[in-house]
Amino acid sequence: MARMAQTFDICIRGAGIVGRSLALQLASKRLRVALVETQSEGTLANTTGEAIADSHSDVRAYALNQASRDLLEGLRCWPDDTHATAVLQMAIFGDGEGSTRFDAADPSTSALNWIVDVPTLEKNLREAVGFQSRIEVVQSPQPATLTVVCEGKTSRTREEFGVEYTTTHYPQWALAARVQCEKPHAQTARQWFNQHEGLGEILALLPMGGATGNTCALVWSVSPERARTLQTLAPSEFLQQLGLASHSSLGEMQLTSERNVWPLMHACADHWCGTDTHGTWVLAGDAAHAVHPLAGQGLNLGLGDVADLASRIDTRAFWRSVDDMRLLRPYERARKAEFALIGSTGDAIQQIFYPNHPAIQALRNWGLQAFENSGPLKSWIAKRAMGHRH
Repeated sequence: MARMAQTFDICIRGAGIVGRSLALQLASKRLRVALVETQSEGTLANTTGEAIADSHSDVRAYALNQASRDLLEGLRCWPDDTHATAVLQMAIFGDGEGSTRFDAADPSTSALNWIVDVPTLEKNLREAVGFQSRIEVVQSPQPATLTVVCEGKTSRTREEFGVEYTTTHYPQWALAARVQCEKPHAQTARQWFNQHEGLGEILALLPMGGATGNTCALVWSVSPERARTLQTLAPSEFLQQLGLASHSSLGEMQLTSERNVWPLMHACADHWCGTDTHGTWVLAGDAAHAVHPLAGQGLNLGLGDVADLASRIDTRAFWRSVDDMRLLRPYERARKAEFALIGSTGDAIQQIFYPNHPAIQALRNWGLQAFENSGPLKSWIAKRAMGHRH
C-alpha cells in the first residue's frame, strides 16, 4: 500500500508557547510546518487546562531567563517592558533566620530573569504565526516526515505512541493570582519558605507591570486542602493570610484577579523520540518533562528544547532527513541531562523545606545562610538559572 503524500516536513501537535515557538523557528529554516491547534488552544486556558473567557482571567506569569529571551527576541515575539519585567534582585527567606539574595551584577546580562505576562506572550506568538507563510494552522494531525509532540503534561499523543510518563505528585498544589501592592516591587522577586500547621509552604511574589510597577504575580505552593481553602476564602481573608505569609513586605495588597489552583508534579517521559507505525516522533516541553515551579525553570526548559531541536535540524548535513534518529537521539540525551540537573535541584529543595522537624528546620536555615556566603557556588548556580552555560 502506497504511503500518503507528505505535504509537510514537520507536524507539531500542540499550539502553546513551546509549539508556536518551535513552529516559527523551523519555518524560518525554510521548512513546511503543520501546527495542530485544538479548540481549547484557540482560546485562553487557565492553569488547570479549562477554557476561560478573557485575558483578565489568565493569571499565569513565567520567569524567563536570558536564553529564553534571546530565542523569543529572535522570533520578534518578546513582550514590551510593561509585560516583561526585569528582575534585578531575588530575595529568598527561610522559615528561620536563613536568607539569601541574588543580584544582577554580572555585566553579561541586564537582569536575573524577566517575569513575563503569559497572555501577552501568547498573543505575540499567535500573531507571528499568522504572518509566517510556511506554517499552516490545522485542526487535526497531518502526514509529515517528523511529528513533534508539544501538547503538555496530559498529552494524548504521547499515550497514543505508548510512551510512559513517570510522574511523582508532590503533596502540594499551586495557587496563582495577581495582586496590587501598596509599595512598589523594586524589580525584586521574593520567595518565602514557610510552615503552616506542620507543613511546608512556598510563596513567591514576582514583579510585574514594568520597572516602577506595584503589581505582583503570586505562586503559592501549599497542601491541596489549604489550596482549596485559600481559593474560596473571601478576598479580605485571603489577603490577610497572604500578608502573614509575606510578612507584609510590600504593604497592603489588593486582589486583582481570580485564584487558580492546580496539582504539582515532577515528571519525565521514558523516551523522548522514536519511530513506529505512526512514523518518527519527538517530544518537547511539558510533554517530555515537568518540574516544581519553585525554581521558575519550567518554560525555560521547554524553550531550551525548542532551541536545541531547531538547531540540530538546521545544522544537519544536506543529505540527512529531519527524521534521522542520529539527530533526535543526541537531542534526547542533551535535554534529559539538562532536565536532570534542573529538575533534581528543584525537587531536592522542595524535599528539604517540606518537613517541619526542628532539627531539619535548623539545618536547612543554616544551609541557606551558608549558601549566601558560598561565593563561587552561588555565582555558578545564578548563571545556570539565567541560562548561561559557561
